[in-house]
Amino acid sequence: MEEQQHPEGQLNIELSEEVAEGIYSNLAIITHSNSEFVVDFIKVMPGVPKARVKSRIVLTPQHAKRLLTALKENVAKFESVHGPIKVDNGNTAFPMNFGGPTAQA
Repeated sequence: MEEQQHPEGQLNIELSEEVAEGIYSNLAIITHSNSEFVVDFIKVMPGVPKARVKSRIVLTPQHAKRLLTALKENVAKFESVHGPIKVDNGNTAFPMNFGGPTAQA
């Protein structure tokens, strides 16, 4: 297999099929120390009192700040096309009932 030549400073990134599928998360918990930020991505399901961390990302403070900047830029681009994303700033607690009917067996 022939290796492709890339301009200096360009990074060749490989994305496996498994990782490309992604992991759904509807809750992120962020903690930090003096040397790193830890972001835990969690999937919370209605009516289930326990949830597992599905993925954990550990970042340096510098990379966390670069991620914050990139997220701000991408949210601004999204909103310029699709309109403002509505967030209920008055409710800081995570909505555990998801607004739907309670499941019955």
